[in-house]
Amino acid sequence: MRDLLRKWNSISLVKRIIVGMVIGAILGVVAPKAVAIGMLGTLFVGGLKAIAPVLVFVLVIAAICQHQAGQKTNMKSIIVLYLIGTFSAALIAVVASFMFPVKLILAEGATDVTAPGGIAEVLKALLMNIVDNPLNAIVNGNYIGILTWALVFGFALRKAADSTKKILTDISEAVSQAVKWVISCAPFGILGLVYNTVSTNGLGIFSTYGKLLLVLVGTMFFIALVVNPFIVWVCTRTNPYPLVMRTLKDSGMYAFFTRSSAANIPVNMNLCKSLGLDKDTYSVSIPLGATINMAGAAVTIAVLALAAAHTLGIKVDMPTAVILSILSAVSACGASGVAGGSLLLIPLACSLFGIPADISMQVVGVGFIIGVIQDSCETGLNSSTDVLFTATAELMERKKNGEKVDYASIKAAAAENNTL
Repeated sequence: MRDLLRKWNSISLVKRIIVGMVIGAILGVVAPKAVAIGMLGTLFVGGLKAIAPVLVFVLVIAAICQHQAGQKTNMKSIIVLYLIGTFSAALIAVVASFMFPVKLILAEGATDVTAPGGIAEVLKALLMNIVDNPLNAIVNGNYIGILTWALVFGFALRKAADSTKKILTDISEAVSQAVKWVISCAPFGILGLVYNTVSTNGLGIFSTYGKLLLVLVGTMFFIALVVNPFIVWVCTRTNPYPLVMRTLKDSGMYAFFTRSSAANIPVNMNLCKSLGLDKDTYSVSIPLGATINMAGAAVTIAVLALAAAHTLGIKVDMPTAVILSILSAVSACGASGVAGGSLLLIPLACSLFGIPADISMQVVGVGFIIGVIQDSCETGLNSSTDVLFTATAELMERKKNGEKVDYASIKAAAAENNTL
């Protein structure tokens, strides 16, 4: 059994996941009512969601308390990249909606949920999450609250004894090891997630909302493969695609199936480690990115809001379109503080065109119908970009120091640290 386990672990994790995907798809067709198979996916996502808040809390505290005065981090550059990326996504989504206007078949409204009344309510929810009880924040996966209190405790422990800091480091390494064990179960988890998708969702969704999905998914792919690489190239003046494809493969693929930025935090931290990035930086930037770096959410809000306007025959001028881009970007950054995520922020954008709440909530209903595809692509874009911009900021810093900045240099640095 031990030899079999060793042989299994020697196979590339990506190859094992692909095998899991294929088996899951086949089982979804031939045995659509096998509940036990679908439970594998539920357990896997549950495990990632359970360990992620603890991982973030412990890692951030350990990183901050060990941080030496004068030691540089790249957080300012990363936050700027997050904001640029999210606004660019909203702007591209608006352009795409004008180029390929979509009219909706309005669905039943999401009657069991309440959309926020305005952007002030979104920002208020975000601020209240900052001062949430730290234990409550960990239990509920409130990453703004987790980050805030981890930073507070981290700074408070900077003058602690070395033995105390050593204990915190040991705890963070233990939690990281637990995360590795959970991630090693990914092939079985992905098998269950693919099975659930295939067995419960037919292809009819493509015929009814096909054009809307093409605009949404096409825009997200354009951002992932054109806009984000361009941003990386502007910052580093080096070929961005090896790094872009690595983040899409090792982060975006997980996020696509888990459909949870929170569940993907451990995956992203593991990827940052494998790229040899600075732990003091990525232990903060990754959970922060899962909260405010929401390019995919900005696309969803902008596209569906403009689709509602096209459906009702409302003409949108250019100044209003620019305002929509800004509103979508700001709303997307606050999406994590609102129950229901990006879909429930659509009425905010619709209000810009004077669309009544009962109509905009029907648009939200459409969002829930296509959510299995839209949300998967949205999360994949959001999560992979967290790692991409974290790595880009570090490459920018290396370039300032006269070091070589390309993907090969990242791999070489990681290999020296025995992380690959």
